Amino acid sequence: MRAIFACWQHDAPAAFEGRWYRFTRQNAYNKPPRIEHPEIPIHLGAIGPRMTALAGELACGIMAHPTNSSRRFLSEVTLANLARGAARTGRARRDVEVVANPLCATGRTAEAARRQREEQRHLLATLLSTPSYWPSLELFGWRERGERLRGLAREGRWDEMSAVLDDEMLDAFVPSAPFEALADVLREEYAGVADAIALALPVDSADDAALGRVIEGLRRT
Repeated sequence: MRAIFACWQHDAPAAFEGRWYRFTRQNAYNKPPRIEHPEIPIHLGAIGPRMTALAGELACGIMAHPTNSSRRFLSEVTLANLARGAARTGRARRDVEVVANPLCATGRTAEAARRQREEQRHLLATLLSTPSYWPSLELFGWRERGERLRGLAREGRWDEMSAVLDDEMLDAFVPSAPFEALADVLREEYAGVADAIALALPVDSADDAALGRVIEGLRRT
């Protein structure tokens, strides 16, 4: 990608020969024009140790998955694997941006946040039925829950899956608070373990301004 960017922005030759990919030709008719801000950061999505280490080795940042965005997973697993990869290229952990990507439950009122928390329970149950997302369950000692969810998914019993996730699991994976308190909750959850937080846009665009205030509150941290 960097070779492509250099070709487009600086007219560098199209002459990249890698192990898996080649970039050796760029036609003039579909070459994009130069842009004002060409230093585009590359973030990798990662959960497992090898992909996380690769992010530490080569990427500008790592984008966590909602199933591995808990404070405990980031602090005990992600950061160590990032540091291992960063050491391969003489970098430090601080050279790689960590972006948490939690499933937040929020709203204008505590009741609205509670309702969204229940919606997130269902989504999280669906996600955690996939074995690739079980590293967090294994860290917390909840692998058996993933196996139960996997079984229910295979049987098509989707409506029964939410009940497998108790409130303790939601507390670990789903930061919950009304908009006015969400910045404080996220700050406490991620201080020292994440450099940025990805937040989903509200379902109702009327709440966009409230989310904007959450973002401003985090920026003042």
